[in-house]
Amino acid sequence: MSTLTPKTLSPFSFLCNPKSKPLNQNPKFATLNPNPIPNSEPILDSDHKSEYRTERGLKFDTGETFFRHESATGRDLGVLAASLYKKSKGKLRVLDALCGCGIRSLRYLVEADADFVLANDGNVDNRNVITENLSQVERSSGEDPRWAVTLLDANRIMTECYLKRDFYDLIDIDSFGSDSSFLRSAINALRMDGLLYVTSTDGFSSGGRRPQQTLAAYGAYVRPMPYSNELGLRMLIGGVVRVASVMGYRVTPLFSYYSYHGPVFRVMLRVIRGKLPDSRHYGFISYCRDCGNSLEFSWDELGRISCPCNDSKVSMSLVVSGPLWTGPLHDAAYTADMLNLAEEWGWAGSDTRTDLDKLLNIMVAESDPRLPFGFINLDEVASRAKVNSPALKAVVSTLQKEGYAVSRSHIESNALKTNCPMSECIRVAQELQR
Repeated sequence: MSTLTPKTLSPFSFLCNPKSKPLNQNPKFATLNPNPIPNSEPILDSDHKSEYRTERGLKFDTGETFFRHESATGRDLGVLAASLYKKSKGKLRVLDALCGCGIRSLRYLVEADADFVLANDGNVDNRNVITENLSQVERSSGEDPRWAVTLLDANRIMTECYLKRDFYDLIDIDSFGSDSSFLRSAINALRMDGLLYVTSTDGFSSGGRRPQQTLAAYGAYVRPMPYSNELGLRMLIGGVVRVASVMGYRVTPLFSYYSYHGPVFRVMLRVIRGKLPDSRHYGFISYCRDCGNSLEFSWDELGRISCPCNDSKVSMSLVVSGPLWTGPLHDAAYTADMLNLAEEWGWAGSDTRTDLDKLLNIMVAESDPRLPFGFINLDEVASRAKVNSPALKAVVSTLQKEGYAVSRSHIESNALKTNCPMSECIRVAQELQR
């Protein structure tokens, strides 16, 4: 496996290698206070069209790049996963394929202690802001570079890395819309057992409004269902599963994250070589508008899809989407490790009361293997039960006492994931109103 050195970098005439500036502080622990505030208000510099912000103690310039401060949680999750990889493997090389202003690349360098980060962006106008931000880190450590900047189309840079056998441990693709064209070149440039961090921002498609678009982008025909935002994550994972399997690889989701701003769907996957197992969690999902239940169907059951409430007969009330990922959205052990690391860094913990702490704890709970796909919104339960919407805590407590697996959903605040059928949820809601 080749290692990037100044000599091997020389063929890239588009690399930007500015003079480095020393890093003033270690921002990993900059928020160790009772009420940590990861982001500060922007500071404008009208003379240079700069907009300075602070994230987890790191000051950076967004310039005129597209930047969302709301995406800081997704960056937090990526840094935690990258740091766990570095601790496990002893090394970490990151390719930030669509780096924007470079804040993700900077955080991978400082917080995840990446050995090398290649920050790429297709907009040549972002050259100065990227290099200025990364210059807070020394450009080289001895003879080995710590970071470099390229200004190319993401597919081109990943393909060139593959052709030069310059592989990466983590590739971050923070793309727009439902563009899945990066997947093949990203998997090619990824080291085996590496991490692939993918993105979709197409909420219309996950809501079933553009089934032809999802079919073209991810190979899944998605129709409207109550848990459409979870479908967005599942069609994204399913799309990677489909591309990877053609190339002879298997992928496993380590965590899946939905955020309402945008909206944004982000999934971290581990890529390994091998065929899909028989129980590959890649199939079809149905939702019955009559009874409110959802079921999973394999490829072998195509042509026999029905709902028990209709005596296994074809019904117009049944909505089917797929093929997509039907397995767990998170790896239980991995999300627990992420939570432990976040607590170690002061980003989470009972005394912090941060959104990240709440999110990671819910993800750990959602990782229960007994929980099926989808979630049940309590407003739908109340509507079917003809009662006021019950308190989520009361429903969770009752279902747990009755032996059901149950968890809050990180996607929908008034919803829960459970293996309890809709009819029993209706009964519980009615009993809680008495």
